[in-house]
Amino acid sequence: MKADLVLTGADVATPGGVVRADIAIKNGRIVCLTSGELTPAADEVIDLSGKTILPGGVDTHTHLREPGFTHKEDIVTGTQAAAAGGYTMVSGMPNVDPVTTTVERYLDAIERYKQSSLVDFNHNPSPTRLEEVGPLAEAGAMGFKVFMITDKGAVYPHMPELGVHHQGRLFEIAEEVKKTGRPMMVHPNNQELIDTLSDRAIKAGDTSYQTVARLSASYDGIVFDSAISYLCRLQEVLGFHLHILHLRSPRSLDVIRQAKRKKQKVTVETNPHMMFLCNDWNEIERLGPYALNLWNGPDTTDLLWECLRDGVIDVIGSDHAPHLREEKEIGWTNMFVAANGTPKIQETLPLFLDQVNAGRISMSRLVEIFSSAPAKIFGLYPRKGAIQVGSDADLVVVDTQRKQVLRNEDMLSKCGWSSWDGREVTGAVDHTLVRGQFVYRDGKIVGKPGFGRHTKPLRGEEADRLMDMYAAARV
Repeated sequence: MKADLVLTGADVATPGGVVRADIAIKNGRIVCLTSGELTPAADEVIDLSGKTILPGGVDTHTHLREPGFTHKEDIVTGTQAAAAGGYTMVSGMPNVDPVTTTVERYLDAIERYKQSSLVDFNHNPSPTRLEEVGPLAEAGAMGFKVFMITDKGAVYPHMPELGVHHQGRLFEIAEEVKKTGRPMMVHPNNQELIDTLSDRAIKAGDTSYQTVARLSASYDGIVFDSAISYLCRLQEVLGFHLHILHLRSPRSLDVIRQAKRKKQKVTVETNPHMMFLCNDWNEIERLGPYALNLWNGPDTTDLLWECLRDGVIDVIGSDHAPHLREEKEIGWTNMFVAANGTPKIQETLPLFLDQVNAGRISMSRLVEIFSSAPAKIFGLYPRKGAIQVGSDADLVVVDTQRKQVLRNEDMLSKCGWSSWDGREVTGAVDHTLVRGQFVYRDGKIVGKPGFGRHTKPLRGEEADRLMDMYAAARV
């Protein structure tokens, strides 16, 4: 057998651990993991000695802003940034225009990705139209996004049309999503309570970014925690797959630990801003609206890292959410009307590689949260999220020892800025391959729009078995 490409000499993060191996690729798949004389000949051989090869990142939480908001980002620029950040698979969110609530709109979104994406893709619709939930799953949706939040003083990015605040309505949606076997991804929030607290601040004339950041952490985090308590109880009685987003509070972690001990089908995502931005009040003071609009509260940093290490938190979603500078600047005086979200798909992996070097998380655990766990949870494994024979050759080559400074001018997102501008990290992405083809090479985008493919999840019993295996291993 002659391979198309062989990558030699690198340390390779396989499901069994990090080993020194050669990777042979043919027709977009990994056909051999070996070394020495056993390595097959190839049309191209690349020596990557001194580098580490990880399975490409699977980002199940991105906001690429297309259709409707392409002044902020579009699929081309968003997936260029993804490729530079080591992601080989992304999935968009439904808060676009028109909102993704029907099969017709879902397929329109997929067609846009087919024309523009450099990496493989899917899209997470909203399940607010119950009659569309089953057909959306049939069309290939790998998860459903529920927003228990709408914005105070703004209509985007948390649009009223997508907000679900009534517990009975949430119950009906969960019943319908359960029939599909897909995860229900929920942005938890107690809207009535946050409205009350926000109204108090506005009435007092206090619209500062400091006050808005403190609101969701105020009163011991009850805005966030009360929503998660209800969600976990709802999952217990209905049995759907609950995927909790944006985890950040101590009391919520206790509730989720208990649910996992009882082997409930509950998985959890947190985000790079929760680990590197919203946990540091000094950064919120310095960055203002560029530090999003929330604070985790005191004494959360070490606890979040502990939960990342021990598996209470299952995945990192970038929550890449770009806005233009002029949409953020108003937040210096009125944070309630400023655009909510930050770009971060290019920075996520370098930030975490830096923490591997600092000893805060192991490389094997980083691979899990960045690649293999999201692939398993969303029915994509082992085609995605693994370096093993038969898997897609979705690979990211990193230099774990190269220092770099994250800079606004190097960001490929259309918005052109980063909350971590000026931060030095140790660890960098050298190359990214999607199905054996370079899309990012030696620090430059080489992939073409339209190369990405619509990647659908496993279905039915096969997906259930994968999730059960993942849950058993995690426990």
